[in-house]
Order: sequence, then C-alpha cells, then structure tokens
Amino acid sequence: MSPIIPFKLKTEKSRRHLASLVIFFFFVTGATAQEVYDIGHCIQTGLEYNFNLRVVRNSEAIATNNYSKGNAGMLPVVTASSRYGGTLNTTSERYEDGSTDASPYIHNNTGSAAVTMGMTIFRGFEVQTRYRKLGEQVRIEGLRTQMAIENLVAAIVAEYNNYLQQMTLYDNMAYAVTLSRERVRIDEQRYLLGSASRMQLLQSIVYLNADSSRYSRQNEVLRASQIRLNELMATDDPGKAFLLRDDRITVDTTLDYDELLALALENNTSLQIASKNRIISEMDYRIIRSGIYPYLSFTSGYQYNYNRYGNSDLLRQQTHGLNYGLTLGLDIYDGFNRKREQNNARIGIESSQIRFEEVEQSVKADLLTIYYAYENNLRLMRLEEQNLKVAQENLEIALERYKLGSLAGLELREVQKSLLDAEERLISIKYQIKLAEISLFQLSGGIMNYL
Repeated sequence: MSPIIPFKLKTEKSRRHLASLVIFFFFVTGATAQEVYDIGHCIQTGLEYNFNLRVVRNSEAIATNNYSKGNAGMLPVVTASSRYGGTLNTTSERYEDGSTDASPYIHNNTGSAAVTMGMTIFRGFEVQTRYRKLGEQVRIEGLRTQMAIENLVAAIVAEYNNYLQQMTLYDNMAYAVTLSRERVRIDEQRYLLGSASRMQLLQSIVYLNADSSRYSRQNEVLRASQIRLNELMATDDPGKAFLLRDDRITVDTTLDYDELLALALENNTSLQIASKNRIISEMDYRIIRSGIYPYLSFTSGYQYNYNRYGNSDLLRQQTHGLNYGLTLGLDIYDGFNRKREQNNARIGIESSQIRFEEVEQSVKADLLTIYYAYENNLRLMRLEEQNLKVAQENLEIALERYKLGSLAGLELREVQKSLLDAEERLISIKYQIKLAEISLFQLSGGIMNYL
C-alpha cells in the first residue's frame, strides 16, 4: 500500500498552511518561474491590452477626429481645378452660287484653371448647433469608453475573486483527501490488529478515491478560471500560469444604500449616456428648425481661360480675373418635409426623455435588488462562520472517538462531509457578497476604487 500521510492538522492554521503548500507545488510543476499578480496588476494589464477596450477607444478617437469646425461647416471650402482640351474638326461649306469651301483638320485648343472658395455665413444657427452636437458625441463616446472600462474592471475583479474561490475549494479538496488518507491509515492499523473488518478498510479506500477524484476535477476548474483571467488581461499566452498575492476573498461589509443611491444618480455611466442622448435629440430638432431661416453664403474665386483657334483671324485668347458673390435665399416650400422632420424630431426628444427615465428606474431597481442580496448574504455569512467553527470542533471530537473505536465510519464520513459543506457554503457566500459588492460599485460609479 502507498505511504500514508500522517494526520497532524489539529488547527485551521496548520490545515491552511499544508493546503497552501499543496497549491504551491501544483503550480510550480506547471512552470519553472511564475509571476505573482495582485488585483491592481490584473486590472492595469487588462486596461492596457484588452482587445474589446482597444476597439472602443478607437471609436472614441474617431469621434474626437470628427469634432472639428470644418466638419461642422464653419470653415470655408477651397477647391482648385484645371482643364485642357481641344477639338479637331473638318468643315465643309457650300454657297448659293455653287462654290464650295472646305477647311480640313481645324485644331482648336482650350484651357482653364480656377481656384474657388465657398462659405456659409448664416443658416439659422445650424452650423453652430452641429459643432456643439459633435462635441456631445465626443463626450458620449468617452462615456462609452468609460462604460467599457468599468465592465472590464468588474469582470476582472469578479474573475480574480472566482479564482480565489476556486483556490479555496481546491484547498478544501486537498484537506478532504488528507482526512480520507488519515482514515485509511487508522482502518489499516485496525485491520492489521484484527479490530476492524476488511470491508471497513475497503470502504475507507473508496472514500479516499472519491475525494481524490473531486480533487482532480477541482484542479480543472481552477485552471479554467486562470485561463479566463488571462483572456481578460489579453496576455500573449492564455495558458500562462501565475500565482495570486491574495489567498482569500475579502468583502466590504460597510456599504450603505442611501449613499450608493446618491452616487448612482450622479455618476452612473448609463444614466449619463442617456442624458447626453437627450441633449443630442434637442440639438437635432434645432438643426432641422434652422431651415425656416434665410441662408446667406459667400463665394469667390480666381479663374484663368485660354483659347487657341485653328481657323480664325483671332489666333488665341486669354482671360483671367477674380469673381465673387453673395447668395441670399429662403426655402419657401418643400412639400411639408421640414414640418414632418420637425414633428419627428419632437417625438425623438420625447423618446429620449422616456429612455432616460427608464434607465434611471432600472438603475434604482438594480441597486435595490443587489443591495438586498448583499445584506442577506452578509447575514448568511455570519451564520455560516458560526457553523464552520462548530463543524471544525465536531470533526476534532469525531476523529478522537473514531480512533478510540467508539464512532462508526459512516458517522465520521457524515461529520467530515458537514465540515466540507460548511466551508464550501461559506466561500460561496463570500463570493456572492463580492459579486454584489462589485455590482454596487459599478452602478454607483465607484468600480475604479479597486485599482
């Protein structure tokens, strides 16, 4: 039979120490040198390299490039053009007296060059409104980038803590295997002394194999979480192994609902985007309404023309000079299209206001729902912490009784299972509290506090 690990874990501290060593050697066998990550490093790496975030930042850069006076129509447009061409014609003429005249292959040449400038001086404040709209669109793209950053930070923090959860469960599985091995050792000694049956020993081995199987499956889950964290950070190698500086989930138990609500109504990114969309809808209406005003435009240019004649007393002609002009106009009737567009724009303003109120209500509802879950899980955490202490003490007593032969193997297994279940429930509740905490910070605009 393979060597049995002696049972020396009398306290939670020593149990955690051995489990940490098991995890350490597990990772070291996967790579010769591994980095140690903390939450700040993971977030910073993700903010720099995450693919989706880089695309969103490019969209913001495009909006910034579009925010210019020229794009809004506030600057003049200058164009240059030139043309050179000619004709090659044969002309035949017949007169009344019967005579004829032919001019074969007459070659005429023309050339021109011009520089023109056009500028809208006034069009009912349309140009100024378009420029302000472009500025608001830049701010919206900035908010969308901020939302993408917040979503990424929330995902990284959640996966980081999920990794800690899986590490703790891995720790617990290692402890379960240790307990099962200790039980096999005790039953083996009893069997050799004749105080226990072979069936009891075989049953202990079955339990050991079952715990070893769960331990192996937990290894797979832990590895999957590590790969997911690498994916969020967009590392070159998704399978890169690393160690975490933290060893357990820490939760904030001091969050206050009223304070979170005030911060959410002021800082929530979705709410800010909805507010900006409402402003843009109003600007669209003003742009359409600008069409009721007269428009004034200015044009100017310099032009040069050249003509050469193949069959004329005038051999060539050149003209050049400056031209300019002001155009004042008013759109009188366009088939009621402007009225239709104004009505649609008013409806758009109303829809954007409704959308803002919807987002505001959604933020309040999400905040309230998540905060209730947060409070409830805090109560459950305190209860499960008490259960865990009782389960630990109960296991110590059960092991002593089992060594003395006054406790059946099935009862010991139940006690052991109760301890593992209590630990799993506690770590699961802490993870749920952490997820609620992340969501509350995200809703209230404080997710960057994790940096």
